[in-house]
Amino acid sequence: MKRLLFTLTLGSAFATTPAQTFENQFKRPVSDVMTDISRRFGVKFKYNVDTAGVVLPHADFRVRPYSLEMTLDNICKYFNWNWWKQSDKLYKIKPYEYPRRHTEEGKMMLDYLSTLYHNKTEWEARRDILRREVRQRLELDAFLDSCVLTPLLSKVRQHDGYTTQNICIELTPGQHLFGTIYAPDKKAFRKNKQFQKGFPLIVCPDGHWPFRYRKDEQQRLGTLARMGAVCVDFDLYGWGESEKEVGAEAHHTSRAHVYQAACGYVLLDYLLKNRKDIDPARVGVCGGSGGGTHTVLLSLLDDRVTASAPVVHLASHFDGGCPCESGKPVQLAGGGTCEPELAAVMAPKPMLIVSDGGDWTASVPEIEFPYLQRIYGFYDAQGQVRNVHLPKERHDFGPNKRKAVYDFFIDVFGLDRSKLDEDKITIEPDDTLKSLYK
Repeated sequence: MKRLLFTLTLGSAFATTPAQTFENQFKRPVSDVMTDISRRFGVKFKYNVDTAGVVLPHADFRVRPYSLEMTLDNICKYFNWNWWKQSDKLYKIKPYEYPRRHTEEGKMMLDYLSTLYHNKTEWEARRDILRREVRQRLELDAFLDSCVLTPLLSKVRQHDGYTTQNICIELTPGQHLFGTIYAPDKKAFRKNKQFQKGFPLIVCPDGHWPFRYRKDEQQRLGTLARMGAVCVDFDLYGWGESEKEVGAEAHHTSRAHVYQAACGYVLLDYLLKNRKDIDPARVGVCGGSGGGTHTVLLSLLDDRVTASAPVVHLASHFDGGCPCESGKPVQLAGGGTCEPELAAVMAPKPMLIVSDGGDWTASVPEIEFPYLQRIYGFYDAQGQVRNVHLPKERHDFGPNKRKAVYDFFIDVFGLDRSKLDEDKITIEPDDTLKSLYK
């Protein structure tokens, strides 16, 4: 694999190759072409593709002397590559990725989608199409029809102001959903009128950080539980206990997309039907990164969701780079869609978008959030969608992201802020949070 970083001085002209003719399609080695482009535009290239021995036909005719990026488009598309700007002087050449686009393309997509609806009636017609087609393309109903749905619950473990309990549900024969329920200590809320109808439920799909047993996830779910919400998370397909059943490679398949969507759907349905301490009028979904993808997906698939909080996820130019997020072609629904439009299906219900300056969500304040505000505007509900942007932070579910989530659910679900204290959370060992494979 040839992975080179060119450090070249600015040149003013391309080298000519006498052998270039109409008969041989004006071919040149692509490495020579890229060297000339580097000189002409004063940039460097880093490669995640193999250029050794690769020849480019009509090579110099692909160059646009007035635009480096148009030149790169003309070259990369021939080889099914793509370019990504790392800085003003550095570009990366990578294989084509179907779920990832340039930021400008995301804006163009949202501009196009905005031409399809100009009022609430037109939007809701589009919304209904998206709901129907996403569900069809995901093939969720066929999967759910095949499910066994045999539950297994562990003993309840008591902590400071909350409890934990493992839940295991057999979805398909021999393959299980593995999760943990974090619930409020009922004694602490006995006299609180806000919770007389039951506790809110928050389903928490996991992202691609190291397993759901990690400290920050236990802190988040435990804190939300102490404040008065029943929370539940679950393993990614092929991760954690699920890996013991299907292997790690299973995560990188389209089945993972369906399986994880089904996990959120099944947990929401099971807890609403089997726990008398849950208020069905307050159902939230909250996940970060890949968990944000499934936050958007569950919010779209299940109308019982009343509040949604995708964290470090939402972008018009990125659908999630893992098959567990884009293994099924849901972005082709309705003739073509993207994550902000799928998220907008929540309107006018409360939604929080948490973004930062160190990943693909850096564009949210200027591109995705104004689009969402327009959709919410059809309901005169712009205040129901909010964005907490952390420009100096990177891709994680750190303290400031968790604080934004706490503030949101305190506001929309009336959680008890006086019980917000992450230091009160017991970080349980991995094995304690497992059901079958310890």
